[in-house]
Amino acid sequence: MRSVVLSVVGFCAAVFAQSSRVHGHGSIVEQYIAKQGPISKAGVLANIGPSGSKSSGAKAGVVIASPSTTDPDYLFTWTRDSSLVFKALVDQFTQGEDRTLRTSIDQFIDAQAVLQQVTNPSGTVSTGGLGEPKYMIDLTAFTEGWGRPQRDGPALRATTLITYANWLIAKRNKTFVTSTMWPVLKLDLDYTATYWNQSGFDLWEEVSSRSFFTTAAQHRALREGVALAKKIGQASVSSEYTAQADNLLCFLQSYWNPTGGYMTSNTGGRRSGIDANSMLASIHNFDPVAGCDAATFQPCSDKALSSLKVYIDSFRSIYAINNGTKANEAVATGRYSEDVYFNGNPWYLTTAAVAEQLYDALIVWKRQRSLTVTSTSLAFFRQFSPSVVPGKYTALSRTYYTLMNAVETFADGFIAVNAKYTPADGALAEQFDRNTGVPLSAEDLTWSYASTLTAFAARRGVVPASWGARGLVIPEVCKSNLGPIVQATFKVVAETQPGENVYITGSIDPLSSWSPEDALLLSSADKINWSITLTLPASTNFEYKYIRKTNDTVTWQSDPNNSQSTPVSGAVTYDDVWR
Repeated sequence: MRSVVLSVVGFCAAVFAQSSRVHGHGSIVEQYIAKQGPISKAGVLANIGPSGSKSSGAKAGVVIASPSTTDPDYLFTWTRDSSLVFKALVDQFTQGEDRTLRTSIDQFIDAQAVLQQVTNPSGTVSTGGLGEPKYMIDLTAFTEGWGRPQRDGPALRATTLITYANWLIAKRNKTFVTSTMWPVLKLDLDYTATYWNQSGFDLWEEVSSRSFFTTAAQHRALREGVALAKKIGQASVSSEYTAQADNLLCFLQSYWNPTGGYMTSNTGGRRSGIDANSMLASIHNFDPVAGCDAATFQPCSDKALSSLKVYIDSFRSIYAINNGTKANEAVATGRYSEDVYFNGNPWYLTTAAVAEQLYDALIVWKRQRSLTVTSTSLAFFRQFSPSVVPGKYTALSRTYYTLMNAVETFADGFIAVNAKYTPADGALAEQFDRNTGVPLSAEDLTWSYASTLTAFAARRGVVPASWGARGLVIPEVCKSNLGPIVQATFKVVAETQPGENVYITGSIDPLSSWSPEDALLLSSADKINWSITLTLPASTNFEYKYIRKTNDTVTWQSDPNNSQSTPVSGAVTYDDVWR
């Protein structure tokens, strides 16, 4: 009987080993990876100061988003993009792939320590300034209007630094971690623990609400922060970080749309919520020892696979370059189907990210020597095997190998799509045209290059370090975190007509996040002097305006926005006059 089992396993293994590399896109993809891999690595390094060939003027360790200065101007450094790019480089360094990166990593740490202290429109280091999304490449503040704050940056930066810190500790260099890195890390982790429950702009910088990607990044950072703090004798923060991580894990579940079968990427924005945001969250939070855990949205979890299918399918019919593809074939994907930026096009980084999620899933299924189909993930798997039913399929079954082969071919297809629309010199812009495939928008986008490197690594089976996702328990009751608060009274002199009322709205949650529909009504005894008292987060920069409403007519106070900063504690009054 054993010999029969072995022969079946041997046959299936041989089929799996050969099928996806011989059939489908295998040879095209391998040729593309061999050529594009070095180009993408060089593209990333060229965009890092001070010596990158395309980053002139950037300080040491500063990542420019792109050398493009017109239509669009991306010659800035974003905390989110920089952290994701350096996470890829830190992974290469700590896994022994490229030991020459250490100087750049140390310079990145120094640059981030400087940026944390830069006073900016979001505040100071102690009044919410860590939520500032982007800076000038000489490490000074960007002061023009923008979608701020963005609360994923500190968490993503913390994860990148913690990955490096763990390597240093393993190499018996705890002193550097404690003296140099921990002060930087603690600022980011404290910010995350304090502000996670407040709205901010999403990773596309367009929607101010709660964002799945941000929540997932914050949850991971705090879990890692607890573990690191214990290693270096800073356990006093563990209780607060753990409590807020539990709250984040609980809140993370609220994004799931059971009817649509996908994660709603933003709680606001008046869009469908089907967005690359959730897929990017899945690959960023990949923990190979967590299996297919749905609570942390692991790449092979049933919810992540269902959500991925819904996301991919949303682009099948809207891009002309996707015409003629079968329902189970790879297509070019973008940010979200309603996108209008540059007319709404596929992005290299999102298309590569689809492949990366699928490769990550394959890594886990190979390790487990099994995969499980649930009612939630059934539609995903039926793309490749219409007769498959819910159940567990082990490496002893032909169904396991049929699905594994199909998923790998599917994943390779997305790399092949990028290969098709990558120019001969390998230069990766931000987007490629939905009708012609011609590169568009910012040239030499650093994140585009980094996304290919991480997707290629996942295809090779490279496994990132675990961050502690395994075995987490979702709390039965979700709790929020108001953080330090103050009582703020807003007073405005505004003479009104009968039937006319005055409202207030602004840039933070308690001010309804710039929503005229949800603006807060002030009270007045004489229809001239209006006021309202609200609970606001302490030590926070914010903007606001008053509006008048009469029946269906809304009149905004004239520009500019009113700008204030709440005190550390106590109460405050803001006196204004309608203009």
